[in-house]
Amino acid sequence: MRNRPIPGSSGLIRAMSLLGDPVLHGACEPVTDFGPSLARLVEDMYATMYAAEGVGLAANQIGVPLRVFVYDCPDDDDIRHLGHLVNPRLVEADGITVRGPEGCLSLPGLEAATPRFDRAVVEGRTVDGEPVRVTGTGFFARCLQHECDHLEGAVYTDRLTGLRRRRAMRAARRAPWARTGEAAS
Repeated sequence: MRNRPIPGSSGLIRAMSLLGDPVLHGACEPVTDFGPSLARLVEDMYATMYAAEGVGLAANQIGVPLRVFVYDCPDDDDIRHLGHLVNPRLVEADGITVRGPEGCLSLPGLEAATPRFDRAVVEGRTVDGEPVRVTGTGFFARCLQHECDHLEGAVYTDRLTGLRRRRAMRAARRAPWARTGEAAS
């Protein structure tokens, strides 16, 4: 029997910020108020992530430039990792570098082989302000690094170089959701 609500079940689905939106390209501010508005934001983020069928979502992806992200992501052993981090810091990223497929809810329908470390450790706080440390490997490590990048104002295409970057940016410019001229960077 479940003794707590399903994350996002009381949240509202918010509009997604898309590549080119300035909120995605600037560093997010630290959270200083751990009150009800933060709890509401986290619930809305879960609801939005699930509605978009994602495995992670940063607050700036829904237009809120605060250092918060949520996740519901499997690792390479298909173990589910569910949680959120407030004011996260990537404290370790190591192991082998894996160039694997990566997508983003702010670039819907696009994917590119992106290099990431195979292990990541992130420290932060819970919505209640309690300290938390999360370690991920494989696909979950990729998710943790991806969401931390968002909070620094970066999207996965910023990690691409050469032909991979040119192809990804061309696809972004041609995507049905692209606004004229905004996905050109």
